[in-house]
Amino acid sequence: MGLPTNFRYDFIDKVLITPEQIERRVTQLGMEITEDYQDSEKLMLLGLLRGSVMFITDLMRRIHRPLTMDFMSVSSYSGSESSGFVRIDHDHKASIAGWDVILVDDIIDTGLTIHTVRKILLDRNPRSLRICALLDKPDRHKKNIHIDYCGFSIPDEFVVGYGLDIDEKGRNLPYIASVNLQKYRGLSS
Repeated sequence: MGLPTNFRYDFIDKVLITPEQIERRVTQLGMEITEDYQDSEKLMLLGLLRGSVMFITDLMRRIHRPLTMDFMSVSSYSGSESSGFVRIDHDHKASIAGWDVILVDDIIDTGLTIHTVRKILLDRNPRSLRICALLDKPDRHKKNIHIDYCGFSIPDEFVVGYGLDIDEKGRNLPYIASVNLQKYRGLSS
């Protein structure tokens, strides 16, 4: 697939998932969650900042159930590499005890971040806890992670767009695109 003519970043390799594909899949996920939680009195989407913002915003508009949302900010990346260490920069504010919680993330890469956050959240006594991710890179998993609601499975490529970034670049793109890391490193040095 060719790059759009209004493309802003020279390090983009190719578009992997179009805005139309994202919209269709997010709508499907919203329908699944609506059905699965039709009897829930206390449904919460708990997003991991900042990458999940576009995804969680679109997703919540497609869930036809009363719900609330909160956020956590965690970090494990520096540039294009996972550090292997998960740091909670900002914790969620609302209590999740007794709530049906869906942990929403932009991408599952090694699985270390979501595994760590999941363990922390389970200790806080939610009624249920499920994982929703826009993207999954199964070839990179270092932890066995069950994703209850997965948007797309992608190959082991570094991607940006629809909230995902590389050094804060590319978040605003309406699609998911792969990054040419050699070109990116050449531009940033």
